[in-house]
Amino acid sequence: MNHFVHPLACCESSEIGERTRVWAFAHVLPGARIGADCNICDHVFIENDVIVGDRVTVKCGVQLWDGLRVEDDVFIGPNATFTNDRFPRSKHYPEAFAQTTLGRGASIGANATILPGVSIGQHAMVGAGAVVTRSVPPHAIVMGNPARITGYVASATQQAATPAAATPFPAQPGVATTHVPGVTLHRMRQVNDLRGNLSAGEVPHDVPFPVRRYFLVYDVPSTETRGEHAHLACHQFLICIKGSVAVVVDDGTRRQEFLLDRPELGVHMPPMVWGIQYKYSSDAVLLVFASHHYDADDYVRDYDRFIALKQAQAASG
Repeated sequence: MNHFVHPLACCESSEIGERTRVWAFAHVLPGARIGADCNICDHVFIENDVIVGDRVTVKCGVQLWDGLRVEDDVFIGPNATFTNDRFPRSKHYPEAFAQTTLGRGASIGANATILPGVSIGQHAMVGAGAVVTRSVPPHAIVMGNPARITGYVASATQQAATPAAATPFPAQPGVATTHVPGVTLHRMRQVNDLRGNLSAGEVPHDVPFPVRRYFLVYDVPSTETRGEHAHLACHQFLICIKGSVAVVVDDGTRRQEFLLDRPELGVHMPPMVWGIQYKYSSDAVLLVFASHHYDADDYVRDYDRFIALKQAQAASG
């Protein structure tokens, strides 16, 4: 036996990885599977249909119920609560318990509550005491009841997102590069007049691709997040023509965040850049120009697939 079980723990499972430690008063049922180098702290209960990856920390007072899947390098804070039945009744059991997934490198804060069937994306961070009612995107920070996205973090291999306020647009009409290759910031020409203000751009001088489609995003509740996808071939150019919205761009290695809060500011997103828009003001209207007509097959909506495509792209040179 290459793992440690405290004399006051009850570990009935034979599938415990090497160097994993199970501490006092923890109870692991026979069907549970726990990976290597995990730390299962005091007073943790782990049911049968639970899979825990490698290098996972489960702090004191946590119960991992049937249907929970915990990927590698996850941190679960003290007294975090997981659920697997949306309509529990005493002695009434569903045909199957809802499956909840904690993605690789995610962190769950102390006393957070995770409702059944949600997915916590890789490297996401759930704040202490948050009540998570819906799935959380990769790298997102969520807080509150119900939990809402308040920001984004980076993985250990990824540069941190630059705060919006620290990422200035060009001071004069023109173009500026960013930390994410291919993504550029644009300040359009503006004319101020007593009769009203005007901001104008030209294609392809200001919008650097032929425009075949546009769409508007508006009336977005401040708690909602849009985007969360990349395109295989389509370029996009974003302008917030009213109000404000935060834009996150991510190429799998670098991530940066910008604030669109004036109609003369634009962001060019080339293909194979993961884009997110959030923190919409109540009056925000986001105008997006696209280089291609709508094609559902051009969307990459799964972040793991996006990373795999980027790695394959890099390997092929």
